[in-house]
Amino acid sequence: MDTSQPHNDGIRLNKLLAEALGISRREADEAIEHGLVTINGELARLGSRVQRADDMVCYKDAPVGIESHAYRYIVLHKPVGYVCSRKQQGDAPTIYSLLPSEMASLKPVGRLDKDSSGIILLTDDGDFAHLMTHPRYAKVKRYEVTLNTPLQPLHQQMISDNGVLLPDGPSKFSVSSIEGQDVTYEVILREGRNRQIRRTFAALGYEVAALHRTSFGPYELNDLAVGKQQSTRRL
Repeated sequence: MDTSQPHNDGIRLNKLLAEALGISRREADEAIEHGLVTINGELARLGSRVQRADDMVCYKDAPVGIESHAYRYIVLHKPVGYVCSRKQQGDAPTIYSLLPSEMASLKPVGRLDKDSSGIILLTDDGDFAHLMTHPRYAKVKRYEVTLNTPLQPLHQQMISDNGVLLPDGPSKFSVSSIEGQDVTYEVILREGRNRQIRRTFAALGYEVAALHRTSFGPYELNDLAVGKQQSTRRL
């Protein structure tokens, strides 16, 4: 195969590497740029495409076969007080202390801050993680947000209609009342900026007392107990 120019058919090399190695496409591109990937014995180039059945792809001289990897997809009900990191931060435990040892290699899909609870996904499928978190795909996330005081109707309309200007740009999401609740609201978010919901309400003078994520794309928490996990499939 001539690797001097990227193919126009087949699967993109970075996608294959992401799926086979459980890394992101960006990490796959970095591996290609650093000369760690070959196609049929030749150094691969960014943008290359390969035929799964015909081309031999190697990473660090080891053959990469996508069919040989069975991916794992886990839904975890993260409690308040846990960080979505492998490394403990201060006295705060990590979500990995809630998981069996055989899940230690899985990576969280996105983040929930320490003071938030709810659904978090973990996987070794880098392509899946990319599709769930890249802004281009705008996966819908639902939250139940409890404030320290009732949200003024004008502020509710401001957030939903025009957004609130933050240092990193305007923040806009849907806010609706929950029947029977005075200070708890449903928030529907299509972005994923750092602490966006908390910062948006803080800009209007509110404090978020509790933030609980109930769904992430097609995945829902349902009745999964706090601190527990269950296997799922790619949807």
